[in-house]
Amino acid sequence: MKMENAVVKARTERTKWYRDARFGMFIHWGLYAIPARGEWVRSVEEMPKEEYEPFIDEFYAENYNPKEWARMAKEAGMKYAVLTAKHHDGFCLFDTKYTEFKSTNAPCKRDLVREYVEAFRAEGIKVGLYFSIIDWRHEDFPHYGDNIHPMRNHEECKNDQRNFDRYLEFMHGQVRELLTNYGKLDLMWFDFSYGDMKCEKWKAAELIQMVREIQPHIIIDNRLEGSAENAGSIRTLNPTPYSGDFASPEQMIPPACICDEAGNPIPWEACITLNNNWGYSAHDKHYKSSKLIVKTLVECVSKGGNLIVNIGPTIKGEFPEESVAILKEVGKWMKENGKSIYGCTFSDYPKPEWGRFTQNGNKLYAHVMEEQVGAICLPNMAGKVKSMRLIKDGSEVKETFYWNLKEYSENAYFFFNSRASNCYPLPDEKDTVVEITLKEK
Repeated sequence: MKMENAVVKARTERTKWYRDARFGMFIHWGLYAIPARGEWVRSVEEMPKEEYEPFIDEFYAENYNPKEWARMAKEAGMKYAVLTAKHHDGFCLFDTKYTEFKSTNAPCKRDLVREYVEAFRAEGIKVGLYFSIIDWRHEDFPHYGDNIHPMRNHEECKNDQRNFDRYLEFMHGQVRELLTNYGKLDLMWFDFSYGDMKCEKWKAAELIQMVREIQPHIIIDNRLEGSAENAGSIRTLNPTPYSGDFASPEQMIPPACICDEAGNPIPWEACITLNNNWGYSAHDKHYKSSKLIVKTLVECVSKGGNLIVNIGPTIKGEFPEESVAILKEVGKWMKENGKSIYGCTFSDYPKPEWGRFTQNGNKLYAHVMEEQVGAICLPNMAGKVKSMRLIKDGSEVKETFYWNLKEYSENAYFFFNSRASNCYPLPDEKDTVVEITLKEK
């Protein structure tokens, strides 16, 4: 009998809710919303801390209403959310004892993480926190010569006295605070490893042991040893204890289901932005359409994965109006078609030419995204269809045996209008979903 790796077995049990949820909200919020040129502004512009840190004096967050955020996430059909408790700049949205660089010392004088977790829990949404394992503000984190630190090219920042172990004590301490001070968390999103800054450089085994002892149910991403460039040992048959519970491809959708070396599917989540930045960027108006978000979500689920979509609030704590409009449109589609997303995964049948399949047991969901000339073909499904319904309203979709299809009788076919024999406009131009009940094998 095949013995399942203990790490993999525990991962499978922890991620059951996550693999059913499929759709989440990422929220990147911090001081970088003031310069409003993206969350990496300090690194990209090599901004010294003397120029960056005064932004804390403008952090009023006067319109921050996490109850409204949570309501929008719920209406969009999102089942979990992840907020940046701390990004790479070191500014904390929670009341930490390890630094003064935090929201409770800003003019808003609020523990923004506490308000977030309470509001999202109240809406029945699973709560997660993003935590940067790098920190550009901490004196013991590598400055000069580092790949990405804002002061990487500044020789005046050479300092042989930097004590990385002291930094790790600080970093681990902040993680412990988040795990102990905010009740049950469902997800911890660590970010990120690069170069030789990975694995035991972070004392990852010790860190994960602490995480599992405090909140054994919590799921984590793979970026203590991986990054968006390399998933790490989660794709092997012997993943490390800190390999993570899911892979995290960024700003792209994998060409196929992510699997281990033996071809076994592993949990994964594509993280994407609604425009081109994670943090608020005032001049970035290149937003993805609601149709593209729906298509991307369906594509992820059809490959056994999740999708988490990012919002970058303004410094006032407001979602950009473009983001709000997109979420409303996606939510309308999800209200009508969510059954084809939640609890679903890849299908036993290959991708059709006109869209995607998702599946949950004997329920096969045909996501028709392109108009067709003639009948819509279900490849190699002749004799396998018990019934079909338009998921939006439950109306019957009849299998057709029209005369011009007889030469290709190995397939099943349908029209959206059973009285038509040619092309017909799709009932939903974003993605028209047909629930196909398959006959028992």
